[in-house]
Amino acid sequence: MEEGFGETKEKFNKYACACAIVASMISIIFGYDTGVMSGAMIFIKEDLKITDVEVEILAGILNICALFGSLAAGRTSDYIGRRYTIALSSVIFLLGAVLMGYGPNYPVLLTGRCIAGIGVGFALMIAPVYSAEISSPASRGFLTSLPELCISLGILTGYVSNYLFGKLSLELGWRLMLGVAAIPSIALALGILKMPESPRWLVMQGRLGEAKDILSHVSNSREEADFRFRDIKIAAGIDPDCNDVVLAKVPNNSRGQGVWRDLILRPSPAVRWILIAAVGIHFFEHATGIEAVVLYSPRIFKKAGVVSKDKLLLATVGVGLTKTLFILTATFLLDKVGRRRLLLTSVGGMIFALSSLGICLTVVEHSTEKLVWALGLSITSVYVFVAFFSIGLGPITWVYSSEIFPLRLRAQGMSIGVAVNRIMNATISMTFISIYEAITIGGAFFMFSGIAVLAWLFFYFFLPETKGRTLEEMEMVFSRDPKHENHNQGLEIQPKSSNDVQ
Repeated sequence: MEEGFGETKEKFNKYACACAIVASMISIIFGYDTGVMSGAMIFIKEDLKITDVEVEILAGILNICALFGSLAAGRTSDYIGRRYTIALSSVIFLLGAVLMGYGPNYPVLLTGRCIAGIGVGFALMIAPVYSAEISSPASRGFLTSLPELCISLGILTGYVSNYLFGKLSLELGWRLMLGVAAIPSIALALGILKMPESPRWLVMQGRLGEAKDILSHVSNSREEADFRFRDIKIAAGIDPDCNDVVLAKVPNNSRGQGVWRDLILRPSPAVRWILIAAVGIHFFEHATGIEAVVLYSPRIFKKAGVVSKDKLLLATVGVGLTKTLFILTATFLLDKVGRRRLLLTSVGGMIFALSSLGICLTVVEHSTEKLVWALGLSITSVYVFVAFFSIGLGPITWVYSSEIFPLRLRAQGMSIGVAVNRIMNATISMTFISIYEAITIGGAFFMFSGIAVLAWLFFYFFLPETKGRTLEEMEMVFSRDPKHENHNQGLEIQPKSSNDVQ
């Protein structure tokens, strides 16, 4: 850790860390909703007598609705601020959880899932953006990966909830699984209002006095706060020497005006590359099959040879534990190892694990007797896949895409990435059963392995290192020649001075 800004040696500001943790808690609710549905679907299908197609729709509709939620969240957060957008997201989650917990029939259950999906779209866009904007470059990887860690904690909690509530009566068990998510939603909606607003959003509104005050709290020294404040003003098109408390007019302020033009219609070469990188990483996060494993792990383990319902749910808890443990590990590596090296290592491991799982499931499917070695290797391959995903591609997708967009394009640029993410999530979750019935379950994982190879090549050629750079420097990073970047000694762009690290 390089020392910058005076005598401070702190790796990250504790107040900024606390703000990022609170903001990331919205992701626990989303993770819970995802994880709990994997087991709840077993009981819902039995209780409501729904078909496999209806199960796929129930699993995937959340992500279709999240697509619209994420697109709306970008504009909303530019209007009302990052903090109130998080509060709005938790209220939407609350409504969805209450409806799903009530769930007297399939249409009501599906409606609740749709409402929760809109909350998901808001949460996925705003939590990493807020965390990135509140943190300094030296700790941004750690703080911005907290939402992904919280998603994993939520998924694990959902799996444990499946196991515990699954012992209750059929009618009550799954409704409690889905309904208890309303409790943390209420707590978060109230708690989020105690947090400060993003200083970068405040600068875009011309509220310079408030922004400067918040920066003094989330920075480790006065020097660092002044340095960050100056950079943010330049990025917003404000004279860096301007010390007005409130500006009547902000030259580069945007509540959505001109953003789509600068992102889609007439982007600069750097912005075009940034958009391609963000869309690509969000596409491959789910195209490589993580949702199939997280949502349908009980079916995968059943295909591998696990028959007991209790054992199926316990094996699924193992998936949640693995995911949480390795994402926790990743949070400490992102600012040390860098985004790019961790990402390429992660996807390389995923390719190996997916190929191994495809082989094992194919052997089991063509065998007339129970193969203990294939069962054990299948479960191990699932855990290895989840581990490699969680130490790289999972958290880096959100860290990378939330930090690379220029200030005035960040909220809506991130919303595009999240929309692509939700489309792919919905595609996999709503078609996985149909895919494996068409090409066998082993064939489905061979397909994911092939997509992972394409992902590795995309990341190698199109994603430069961003570790240690300020948010205001990202356009410069993406203005360079990609071939030059990709062959430049591991592609890490070093800071120009010790101050740049902060």
